[in-house]
Amino acid sequence: MATKLRLQRRGRKNYAFYQIIGADSRAPREGKYIDRIGSYNPNTDPATITLDFDRALYWLQTGAQPTDTVRNILSDEGVLMKKHLLGGVKKGAFDEAEAEKRFEAWKNNKQQAAQSLKNKNDEQKRSEEKARLDAEKKVNKEKAEALAKKKADEAAANAPAPEVVAEPAVETPVVEAEAPVVEETPAQEVVAEPAAETPVVEAEVPVVEETPAQEVVAEPAAEVETPAVEEALAAESATEETPAQEGASEEETPAAAE
Repeated sequence: MATKLRLQRRGRKNYAFYQIIGADSRAPREGKYIDRIGSYNPNTDPATITLDFDRALYWLQTGAQPTDTVRNILSDEGVLMKKHLLGGVKKGAFDEAEAEKRFEAWKNNKQQAAQSLKNKNDEQKRSEEKARLDAEKKVNKEKAEALAKKKADEAAANAPAPEVVAEPAVETPVVEAEAPVVEETPAQEVVAEPAAETPVVEAEVPVVEETPAQEVVAEPAAEVETPAVEEALAAESATEETPAQEGASEEETPAAAE
């Protein structure tokens, strides 16, 4: 009878775990088995493995053939390494103490590598978690800003809008009423001053022009009076007339001038 080391399915739908058993190769998957040497749960990270090391080594030494999955599990747990070292002891390559020493060294290296891998996975998980939290904070911040802006817009539309419209409506008429009053006063003053000055200048110009005309006419009259005066002087010197005649001659002079 050939013995196989294989997995036997357990669990529920979408959550299966397995038992590691030694059974007859002709037995069905869910049938009877000879020995149960461990369990394997792939639903956890990393997978959870429980194994009876001595019983697994015994079945390998007696010729049991593991399936591929069970072989990988036994290799990770060091059962195949132990079997290899015990084969070297049987051949006389080294003694049992040296085999145990080598197995412990291999086991320590395996644990360090597993721990390093675990730390790496944990660091990756932490970085992913941090990135997820940062992205979530950013989204929440954007939502909060959008909500605050929406509330501010609603508040501005509801309350302050009527007050802002009412204040300019009161101020605008006051400014427009004052502006025309200031502009009209100087306009009237400027128009009145030139109107008063212009007639005065035009009235003086004709008076100045008439005076030379009278003087030009008066000069020929003076020339006409000159012979009369000379005759009067000649008469005075000849006859030595009385002062009465002099008064008469003076009265004639203005008449002649006229």
